[in-house]
Amino acid sequence: MARIAVIGAGMGAMAAAARLATAGHRVTVYERSATHGGSVGRLERDGFAFDTGPGLLHLPAVWRDVFVKTGKEPLERCVELVQVDPASRHVFPDGTDVSLPNASRSGIISALDAALGSGAGERWGDFLGRARETWECSRRPLLEEPLPADRSPLSKDPYPALRQGLFRRPARTLGEIGERELRDPRLAALLNSHAVAYGLDPRTAPASAAVLPYMEQTFGSWYVKGGLRALADAVYGRCLARKVEFVFGADVTGVREKDGRAAGLDLAQGGPVGADVVVCGALLPSLFEEHIGEPSRREEWPHWQPKVRTGRLTVHLALRGGRGADAVHRTVVHAADPAAEWEAIHAGRAARRPTVTVLRPDDPLLRPDDDHEAVTLVSTVASDVHGGQSWPDTAEWAADRMVEAAQAAVPGLRERILWREIRSPEDIRRETGTGRVPAPALAGAAGAFLPASNAGGLSGLYVAGGWAHPGGGLAHAGMSGALVAGLIVEGAEFRGSQ
Repeated sequence: MARIAVIGAGMGAMAAAARLATAGHRVTVYERSATHGGSVGRLERDGFAFDTGPGLLHLPAVWRDVFVKTGKEPLERCVELVQVDPASRHVFPDGTDVSLPNASRSGIISALDAALGSGAGERWGDFLGRARETWECSRRPLLEEPLPADRSPLSKDPYPALRQGLFRRPARTLGEIGERELRDPRLAALLNSHAVAYGLDPRTAPASAAVLPYMEQTFGSWYVKGGLRALADAVYGRCLARKVEFVFGADVTGVREKDGRAAGLDLAQGGPVGADVVVCGALLPSLFEEHIGEPSRREEWPHWQPKVRTGRLTVHLALRGGRGADAVHRTVVHAADPAAEWEAIHAGRAARRPTVTVLRPDDPLLRPDDDHEAVTLVSTVASDVHGGQSWPDTAEWAADRMVEAAQAAVPGLRERILWREIRSPEDIRRETGTGRVPAPALAGAAGAFLPASNAGGLSGLYVAGGWAHPGGGLAHAGMSGALVAGLIVEGAEFRGSQ
């Protein structure tokens, strides 16, 4: 039985902790804040409740596996999962409006044909076929197996090239797929919105990012009754049931080293902590610089992430008036000029007309009564504002622009607002340690979108969570926990989940 110290109580770290404790190890989690869950947080006020992190769950099988492998109670006995249908609604600048059914390829094709014109659905269906090829090539090495020492095969983009004339010409970016293959700015916007949600610029995201809409439209979108925070609570509860110990308010400043391997933690207060194995589930700059074995600069942002530093601006709205019977859980209101939006993000400015995701969960647990509604608006933004401004200076103006855009999804929205809470990347940084969005692992782009390995550069040190393989996203966090636990329990011969 090894003493295992885990840095951070985020979802990936807790997934690893529960598995390791089940395997018989003594696990202690050190968390700098006062609670668990990392970015999967919760805001409560005046009878309203909001998720401050992800609003939907994709690939729930990842978390089902965590609960199956760590106890007798399955996930569905701990939380109530609801399949969201329609999965999403899209409102385009020209006024076109389409709702896409959940996990139904034929239904999606029919909906696109009806809304965008004959042939639109067929082009999207053909694209999904190519995205499926990409998924089948990259699923195991990018999601289920540890990163190999030789990453060169993953530096090549698996998205298939289309024949154009006498030659096959591969799309280099997701944006090029939209332009060349979908040939409709609305279909391109639909495609690109999946990358934008992860903070990726479609003009530079590799073509392999086609797996993002494929995963969602194939495996579906799910909601957790009471909000996604309920999932974090359930994972925390499973950790406690497996005798994982949590120490909150513990600010880890570094990893102790002895005889060439990890030997414990240094804390800002409370002295050193001894351990046989260390799992890092938080973004600790000194750790990445000294021990992960990746070349990096002395700054918060690990080198393998996209150069443009993105975060999320979230506006939580308490509304008078009940949720309409025709309301959709998630609506994406697309920007009129996506290029201008990304130019603003690159320049460290808030966009005048951003892409906005509107979340309207039909959940009585989130509102004081049926005469009120809890709505959340989310937009991808620059994590740091430049030009002499800061997020406290900019957040109110940017939130007004988001409300303006969201009225295309919720008519009369502004007049219904009782109050609003704005969470900028700076607010999130204070709570979680970083206001930036980690990207998922993607093949291609010469390996630029491959994150750090789960096994660190120091013996006995491992990394879980969005800053390590397989990258950002709630499902990816659960996978990282499984990979780390497998490497620790089975050793270097571990080849991934079966």
